[in-house]
Amino acid sequence: MSTSARTTTIHLIGPYDLREVALMGFGHRDESSFDGVMRLAFCTDALDSQVGVEVRQKDDSLELLVHGDGDLDAIAAQVARVVSADHDGDAWASVCASDPVLARVHSAAPGFRPSNFYSPYEAAIWATLSARRSRQQGIGLRQRLSRAHGAVFELAGRSEAALPLPEQLLALDAVPGLPADRIPRLHAIARAALDGQLDVTRFADMDPAEAMLDVQRLPGIGPFYSALIVIRACGFPDALPVFEEHTKAAVRALYELDHDPDDAELTAIAETWRPFRTWAAVSLRAVGSRLLS
Repeated sequence: MSTSARTTTIHLIGPYDLREVALMGFGHRDESSFDGVMRLAFCTDALDSQVGVEVRQKDDSLELLVHGDGDLDAIAAQVARVVSADHDGDAWASVCASDPVLARVHSAAPGFRPSNFYSPYEAAIWATLSARRSRQQGIGLRQRLSRAHGAVFELAGRSEAALPLPEQLLALDAVPGLPADRIPRLHAIARAALDGQLDVTRFADMDPAEAMLDVQRLPGIGPFYSALIVIRACGFPDALPVFEEHTKAAVRALYELDHDPDDAELTAIAETWRPFRTWAAVSLRAVGSRLLS
């Protein structure tokens, strides 16, 4: 592993607030405060190394300090996907302006963008670790697995651990606190990743619905987790998981409906959100709650 850190920059288009992204609270991320640095530790998309990245915002750019080996441009592209810095924020603002509810949400947090999983591989592991347990328990399991079998980085005065690479995951026969029947599921994820079945580029060439069905071939992965793996790990900005109950609840409250919208009604309402239906759904849940409190 490289002992020297490297720097690179991601240029931003449109309003962006790294603090909003860092404090969103998604998957294993559960920060309660922000000191100006978003700390990321992950397996690269190439699945050949782990890296730690310090992300800082300076005006209309994100400055990255990268610890570990791997193609720097590819790592920057992966970070951009994770923090939703890979799309046009001005275009997103225009979409919000065309919908009165989204306009209120965007006004409350102009720089908010979704925080995503590091990769489909890591999202699938999270699905296996967190299924049928509280989110906090899942976070604890992931941290123990990463620190014991992954890679630990010192990032801006704090240690952060990345998950094991697929080969490292295949070598495990037990994880403290994880039921024994989950180990074969983790091994299946590792083999699928090594076979290229969880590549972001592969899913990008598929229709999201088709990709979600494809992911459900993994043991223990149903519709809910397949949506997280495909939509929220690949960073697709315009996919609408109509079965997401939290989205329906947010739409009911913010659009002042007297009922929970069914799939067809949610789809119809979301037409005005194109081409940012994912961002809209996440914003309604994450930021919309501030308008209701």
